Amino acid sequence: MTTVHELQTPALLLDPKALDSNIQVMAEALPGNRLRPHVKAHKCTAIAGRQRAAGHSLFCCATVREMEGMAAAGFGEDLLLANEVLDARRLGVLDARVTVAVDSEETLDAAARGGVGEVLIDVNVGLPRCGCPPGQAGALADSARRRGLGVRGVMGYEGHIVGVVPRVEREQGCSASMEILLQAHADVGGELISAGGTGTYACNAWASEIQAGSYVLMDTAYANLELPFVQAFWVLATVISLGDGFAVADCGLKALGMDHGNPTIQGARVWFCSDEHVTFVPEEPVAVGDRIRVTPAHVDPTVAYHEVFHLVDGEQVVDRWPVDLRGW
Repeated sequence: MTTVHELQTPALLLDPKALDSNIQVMAEALPGNRLRPHVKAHKCTAIAGRQRAAGHSLFCCATVREMEGMAAAGFGEDLLLANEVLDARRLGVLDARVTVAVDSEETLDAAARGGVGEVLIDVNVGLPRCGCPPGQAGALADSARRRGLGVRGVMGYEGHIVGVVPRVEREQGCSASMEILLQAHADVGGELISAGGTGTYACNAWASEIQAGSYVLMDTAYANLELPFVQAFWVLATVISLGDGFAVADCGLKALGMDHGNPTIQGARVWFCSDEHVTFVPEEPVAVGDRIRVTPAHVDPTVAYHEVFHLVDGEQVVDRWPVDLRGW
């Protein structure tokens, strides 16, 4: 049996027991269709299968490639592309129920031309990213219906709130965002109010479904919120050089999502990351060739850098799952 010491590094490690624990905790909090797991966090149909086994059969995607991969793997019961696209031709031919987020006449045109039959009106609830102004949501829904599209409801992501550390502030911010979304929903209609994420899953009582994804694997940013989920994945690295009081391992910017800050290494202080390296100060001496586990600060982009999860039990590699939803 292969051990972690035989893997080429950097390599993605996954603890299946921790994964299953996280999935079960979330399933108890948001059973069935209360949760629409976001596969952008793990990009892996094997993990999606575990989520479906726990009662979650509706899924959320961020890219056309994720939608295609989920449909091909038999997860096409109800797929939401929670993102605007201007070329939906690959979506209209999928063997799946496909819903696409729209926030403009142009994205409505793309959905109609691509053969997509259903949309969600994406509303800006405070995060300056995608989403139409709340006051325009009703008119956009009317336009969609005139084009023959089914309007399932509204979507709004309070992404500027999900990482706020003080829980009271996070709850207040979520409430303010959802008040905006509910006002837009009154103009739009439809059965869905789709919102939320791992950071607000427990305080968003307004949405009909929560689009959480990171909870399955976790990262250091979400760990700061004291959520009931445990770290389930790491990047395995090898110490390749020693300096005067510091060490260097082969895990840098090309293996880690860095937009939320430096990764962490247990028993060490990370100084900085460069393209292929992480420089850190260990509390105890390390040697060239030692294997270390690096905990990323942001799960989603970290997973996107890798092709396979190595499932581990201690230091034993017990299985491998491809990150088969990578790409665009």
